[in-house]
Amino acid sequence: MSGSGASTNLRTAFSHCVQQVRSYDYHHYLCLLELPPNMRKAAFALRAFNVETSRAMDIASDPRIGLMRLVWWQEAIDKIFANKLIEHPTARALSAVVSEFKFSKAWLKRSVEARINDASREVTEMPETIDELEKYAEDTASTILYTTLQSGGIRSTAADHVASHIGKASGLLLLLKSLPYHASKSRHSLYIPRKVAAKHGLLVEMGGQSEVRLDSREKLCDAVFEMASVANIHLQKARELAGTVPVEAIPVLLPAVPAQVMLDTLSQVQFDVFDPRIPRGVLGISPFWYQLKLKWSSWRGRY
Repeated sequence: MSGSGASTNLRTAFSHCVQQVRSYDYHHYLCLLELPPNMRKAAFALRAFNVETSRAMDIASDPRIGLMRLVWWQEAIDKIFANKLIEHPTARALSAVVSEFKFSKAWLKRSVEARINDASREVTEMPETIDELEKYAEDTASTILYTTLQSGGIRSTAADHVASHIGKASGLLLLLKSLPYHASKSRHSLYIPRKVAAKHGLLVEMGGQSEVRLDSREKLCDAVFEMASVANIHLQKARELAGTVPVEAIPVLLPAVPAQVMLDTLSQVQFDVFDPRIPRGVLGISPFWYQLKLKWSSWRGRY
């Protein structure tokens, strides 16, 4: 392929990534616009990869097809790091930033493997504790932040610690926000750990199997509050470390803002995840206010 043809193809691949993130992960799309221009390319490719893998099970007509898609991505990462060409716009963009920024293969692999393990769960299986969900959030959300930091050449243990906390908070809150969606699909029971469900009277034993029942809105709100409190602790810890983080890492850590917005929205609706206000605007607030919060944090060098 000629040089100009290859660069046109690559431009198309990156525009595809931006479009995917804008369509399916709008609150993070707005965060990425606050990054310095030299980091945006890698960040959009990484977020688009995250969109592809996070939606694989949701858009598949059959869980087996979704699982095959995830396995395809697992193999695609090996090919990308072996410099093999893959005819897929997100994979092409990812391949370009991998060769340019030399970031860690292990984090991308861990992200897909966590999703494969989750997708392979039997419908009757459920996480035992919040710790398991924190680990899932770390593997899927924190890893994207680690890799984005790496693409900016930011080597900082403090920034990695903060990214870990923000990723865990974001991942847990996303699972809570998605509860109504998961409840509407029989596949993938629910992301309420057995211990939390049992403690709040949501667990029903039927024919030797446990099942989470959402009949009581009040009990569900209590369970959501308990899980949201864990996310809140992670955000507090992330902010306590703010003084130790290099200034160039701050824009990468802006996803703490949508996590806080989501927490505030949950608090406003008394932790009722079925409240119709949550899906409105951007995580329950108007796009204008959301962008204002983001710009204000970015301008002040906060997250």
